[in-house]
Amino acid sequence: MKWKSLLASIAVISTIALAGCGSDEKSSGEGEKNGEGKQYTVGISQFVEHPSLDEATKGFKKALEDSGLSIKYDEQNAQGELNNNQTIATNLVSEKVDLIFANATPSAQTAANVTKDIPIVFTSVTDPVGAKLVSSMEAPDKNVTGTTDTHPEAIPNTVKLIKEMGYTKIGTIYNAGEQNSEVQVKTVEDEAKKNGVSVEKVSVANTSEVKQAADSLVGRVDAIYIITDNTVVSALESVIQVAEKESIPLFVGELDSVKRGGFAAYGFNYYDIGYQAGEQAVQLLKGEKEVKDLPVEAPNDLKLVINKSAAEKMKIDLTKIKEEAEFLE
Repeated sequence: MKWKSLLASIAVISTIALAGCGSDEKSSGEGEKNGEGKQYTVGISQFVEHPSLDEATKGFKKALEDSGLSIKYDEQNAQGELNNNQTIATNLVSEKVDLIFANATPSAQTAANVTKDIPIVFTSVTDPVGAKLVSSMEAPDKNVTGTTDTHPEAIPNTVKLIKEMGYTKIGTIYNAGEQNSEVQVKTVEDEAKKNGVSVEKVSVANTSEVKQAADSLVGRVDAIYIITDNTVVSALESVIQVAEKESIPLFVGELDSVKRGGFAAYGFNYYDIGYQAGEQAVQLLKGEKEVKDLPVEAPNDLKLVINKSAAEKMKIDLTKIKEEAEFLE
């Protein structure tokens, strides 16, 4: 939804509503003070609720807990609304939090636009340079660093697997308003061209449009590939429903989506990149390093995971898979 015309008149109401989307809590390490006995306030801005982002936030908080620092969290969720992102970031800056953890590209971009002073650590960002969060992955030059959810081999390997299994028409659904999704779709198209397969794209603006988009691909494609698009992943069950009904293999962009009913993914655990981001935050809070000394980190591991139950429901012949894979029952 677009609130621009109404934003000025409902700013107070929006702020009150956001209070219901967030929480203040202290880490389980409270009382374990650092050398200076200080308690830090960390603001968390997460773009939307879905399992991958939720796992990343859990990993981030676990890293801070493991550090022994005393942390108070102001945790907010934008519920997929860009205007909420703005309100959240503005409020966190007004509170003078010690650090902002931004989970997903829209949240990171908004936080970076609102403050140039408070350190920001992001995760679940596909293209930090393209999103103008950093000028260099190796040497961040602003107040922003973090972890990307892009493994360089994930999309190429997935498209190659789709081709090797005999599928030649790939359908994908994404939100063109998400910069991270535009980058991924372009990569899918490039890899498809290399492998001699075609791509049918359908763009959505919100989760309510995902089911219709999936239905529109029926009869036009023989495989669906859902990248790590926040809007579509939030409504993944709608795509799974179509894939199962029409016996279309559903390839996904991360492991949590496989657990939810996607057929296959070359992925990693979002908990792990959240934990990596948390380790960066600890170094910043302790004063051990500055942002410029913390390169943007990528996922450490990548593996192919297959959901055997989904394969059965989508009527997929698993003998077509030649790569080494981990199977979920």
